Amino acid sequence: MNVEEILENLKKKGYKMTEQRREIIQSILNQDRYVSAKEILNQVQNRFPGVSFDTIYRNLSILSDLDLVEETQLDGEAKYRVSCVEDHHHHLVCTKCGKTFVMPECPMDLLQGLAGDFKVTGHTFEIYGLCKDCQEEKKDS
Repeated sequence: MNVEEILENLKKKGYKMTEQRREIIQSILNQDRYVSAKEILNQVQNRFPGVSFDTIYRNLSILSDLDLVEETQLDGEAKYRVSCVEDHHHHLVCTKCGKTFVMPECPMDLLQGLAGDFKVTGHTFEIYGLCKDCQEEKKDS
């Protein structure tokens, strides 16, 4: 998704397009990884010095509630990225840099039949570890 698609989704749900909201979305899209609210705040403050944490969190909450951004916990902190709109897939997440990588297959396929009489209505898988770059960085230090 791009900024305009996200803003269009917000508009359909009755939310206004503001320049601060556009900048928040753009700051998330600029990263190929999960980002913290503080990182988003720092980037948005370059253009809007008076923007507050409340504004960032309020917008992240709206975007998350509408499934336009995904939220995960890394090192006890909420991190965000734009939701994927491609086919059904899951991610490998680097716990050091926050980069995400698409898993080639859905692990749920391996678990079919194990649930017995339990009806699965949805699932989420994220596998955490270190990406190649962060592994090499760790070896060098």
